[in-house]
Amino acid sequence: MPGHDIVVIGGSAGALEVLQNILAALPADLPAALFVALHRPDLPLAVDALSATVSKSGGRRVEAAIDGKGIEYGHVYLAPSGSHLIIQRGAMRIEHSPRESRFRPSVDALFRSAAMAYGRRVVGVLLSGMLSDGTVGLWQIRKHGGITVVQRPEEAAFSSMPKEALENVRVDYCLSALQIAGKIAELA
Repeated sequence: MPGHDIVVIGGSAGALEVLQNILAALPADLPAALFVALHRPDLPLAVDALSATVSKSGGRRVEAAIDGKGIEYGHVYLAPSGSHLIIQRGAMRIEHSPRESRFRPSVDALFRSAAMAYGRRVVGVLLSGMLSDGTVGLWQIRKHGGITVVQRPEEAAFSSMPKEALENVRVDYCLSALQIAGKIAELA
């Protein structure tokens, strides 16, 4: 059986900094592709910030997801502002469909599509943020046999998203940012 080589990460307020810490702590040769949905209107700034972090750790390439592009290990794909990032077998789709959980990009849309396409191979990680986006998606990942990880609410700058997930989904792991990086590496 393949390892957990599809890692989906979602967050909102306070998540970019946490994501930078996670990416910096991951091994450069991680045998996985990472997909990220952040509620941020400034995607180019987020790509630049994450690219700078990753280049310091000698690893992955960070880029905005492109419709129809194939999936490659060692890459971090960010959902474009104003569109959903949808994972299909072997490729990404970018959809400007209705908002989900009040957002576009929606963490739920990313998580759900990954769960449906890759099932047990998926690791879903929910970080800092407000409201409840990501809870339904984590539930879908769990339902399809994937692994669910939530940032510790007491560590999150904004704890609503992690708390909502913990209250409604039987999460596999509730970890600090540095522990999340180690768990992703272990599972991949």
